[in-house]
Amino acid sequence: MTDVAPATARAPEPVTVQDTKYAAVKHGCGLLDVSDRGKLALTGTEAKEFLHGQVTNDVNALAPGSGCYAAFLTHKGKMRGDLRILDLGHELFLDCERGVLQALFTLVNRYKLGRDVELHKRTLEHGLLSLVGPRSDEVVRAADLPQSEHASVAGDIADARITLVRTWAGIDVICDATDTTRVKEALEADGAVPISDTAVEVLRAEYGRPRYGVDLDESVIPQEAGLNERAVSFTKGCYVGQETVARLFYKGKPNRHLRTLVLSAPVPTGVRVVHGEREVGVLGTSVVSPTHGPIALALIRREAQAGDTVLVGDDGVTATVRDRPFEP
Repeated sequence: MTDVAPATARAPEPVTVQDTKYAAVKHGCGLLDVSDRGKLALTGTEAKEFLHGQVTNDVNALAPGSGCYAAFLTHKGKMRGDLRILDLGHELFLDCERGVLQALFTLVNRYKLGRDVELHKRTLEHGLLSLVGPRSDEVVRAADLPQSEHASVAGDIADARITLVRTWAGIDVICDATDTTRVKEALEADGAVPISDTAVEVLRAEYGRPRYGVDLDESVIPQEAGLNERAVSFTKGCYVGQETVARLFYKGKPNRHLRTLVLSAPVPTGVRVVHGEREVGVLGTSVVSPTHGPIALALIRREAQAGDTVLVGDDGVTATVRDRPFEP
């Protein structure tokens, strides 16, 4: 599962423990159509080398059937967006938040000039379905799909050619757009339960997975959001923004860190977080977890340490700061 499902602009609606959609993502297999994510593909003899120089992770190290998560940055090391990169053998398949698709398209289209790189639009051509939950392998019978995140294999569902991709919470299914409905129906027939965006947002918050456009923006350096391990290679050589990212990693201390907040009451995304007399952050993802109650993600200045109590918003809501998510 990619980091999907937009947070609401208002206080989140509670999801009850009896909600079968939440139960599916925790104990079964939920199904969410995320075909509206941005999708591109790169082909050509220099495609891998080219992309390697534009993003934070080691694209040259990919082999067919593997992939990685990466960011693309400004020259000052700030995030312009993030993406998943899959080496499918015949092409590099890229998917990203729809809101950053144009920036990614422009980056590739501008800097590929003079190289053997072809850019292909895939957003409308391909469907993307996310299976979320511990029974995902059982539903797609994915015995040959490796357990490593971003691993992929080709297959068939309902006589449609598909690609299965391992995610942190289940399996994604890529198919032709014209096959999306029948693939979805086949997955439901095999036990996948249609789920809501809200259920996925709760799971993402519990696992502390930030989302670009909600928790991350162009002010964020990857290390501040805890993305170095997942998204950044420090051995790959040059890429746009590398100097700032490397300097902060080897010699600096981030001014902010992504934190989980345990709230005394639900509050909307976007409200300020105050520690003492100082504003230390703005609330990102905000949900009500049936397991943990109201929780949120936020980039918090380092003055607010784990265990501290902060004020959230202007209505007297408090929160306890955690330095780790609830789920591993």
